[in-house]
Amino acid sequence: MTASPSAVLVAAEPTLYRAGLVALLHQQWPTLPLTLTADAGQLVDLVRAQLFRVLILDGGLPGRELPALLHHLRQARPGQRLLVLATDGAKTLAAPPQLLVPRHISPSHLAATLAPWLDETPCQPQPLRAPHPAPTRFSRRELEVLRLVVDDRCNQEIADRLFLSVRTVESHRRALLQKSGTRTLAGLVAWALREGMVA
Repeated sequence: MTASPSAVLVAAEPTLYRAGLVALLHQQWPTLPLTLTADAGQLVDLVRAQLFRVLILDGGLPGRELPALLHHLRQARPGQRLLVLATDGAKTLAAPPQLLVPRHISPSHLAATLAPWLDETPCQPQPLRAPHPAPTRFSRRELEVLRLVVDDRCNQEIADRLFLSVRTVESHRRALLQKSGTRTLAGLVAWALREGMVA
């Protein structure tokens, strides 16, 4: 797998979360080449073979423990710019990466964090938004379902967590798609991240 010298490497499992992250990058930097991997073993080889403008690493990437993976990445290419989207356990790393941000950082804050590395400013920068109360067009329950969809939970997991039937969860997901004007779950996740609906 080759990438241009200006490419960004995104290391995350192929989930709705990654789809939303990729959509955000394409929205802010439409011409930015991306290289995607979900393989922690391949990640070190990719970084050894080429310098990327930035490596965006999902701290929950399976395959290797995060501290060991960071150690191998530093050995492979010490100067590689690295942003880790941290899960709860990654906040206590002994040797943190250059940037360690919460996995559910708002899209506008993530774009602002990446902007110095990915050009002067994103094209059409979004204003930073403070977390805001949910718009009235979504019910409280729909927002709970939306947060779990963005967390890449299946219908059964959402139903179990919220004490609902699977059919009710499906109904809420249909309503979310309709109210957001999106057609797919990936589109819904990208929309939710863009709009700051999840934190």
